[in-house]
Amino acid sequence: MPRMSWPARPGPERRALRAPSGRAALSAVVVVLTVGIFAAVADHGTLTSIQRLDDAWLRLMVSGRAPPLTAIAKVFNLLGLVYVTLPTRMIVAGFLALRRRWWHLAAFTGAVVLSEVLIGVLKGIYERARPPGSLVVTTGASFPSGHAVAASATVVAAVIALAPSGRRRAWWALAAMAFSILMGLSRAYLGAHWLSDAVAGVLLGMSCAVVTALMVGQLQRRTERRGDRHEYRPDPSGR
Repeated sequence: MPRMSWPARPGPERRALRAPSGRAALSAVVVVLTVGIFAAVADHGTLTSIQRLDDAWLRLMVSGRAPPLTAIAKVFNLLGLVYVTLPTRMIVAGFLALRRRWWHLAAFTGAVVLSEVLIGVLKGIYERARPPGSLVVTTGASFPSGHAVAASATVVAAVIALAPSGRRRAWWALAAMAFSILMGLSRAYLGAHWLSDAVAGVLLGMSCAVVTALMVGQLQRRTERRGDRHEYRPDPSGR
């Protein structure tokens, strides 16, 4: 009679973000820069200097506008709308759920939820007026850029959740950062946001992604250690 074989136990899910490396230091730098720009805009004296830079950048963008650049910037405007970001986020989350990568799903979903909550809260706190003469329809306060926050949080969190560690993830991370920066610059080019709004939005989105991944990764490590301790039960008889 053939022996019954049990299905192989699935291997442990790879960690969402390995904290003990230069990545944790890089994440800390992003968070510090994020806190720094939000603190600077909150200070009236510093904001006056920032506003002068924002005004100069807006004048530069207006003087350099050209039909091809405007068309590209408007494409980025569409990519940042909820009609695009929501289906994209649902596809990534659905894929992670189908692959049973629950920790990565938690990191990705946490980053998205945190970023959306902070967009509304921070816009209400700062209540900064938008630049005049926007080329696209805008609503609500200006600081930080919601498009920039949503784009950077989504693409950076997606890279962390989907790309394996190593050189491949590094290349995808560079691509995500480039896309986030272009999204921010497009908002300033269109006059939908001040430059500082865009910079703050990109940094905030990245911070949401990396901080959530680090927290989920830490929780994953603790859970795995607890599971290992429960699985290892030495025989009291010594056999």
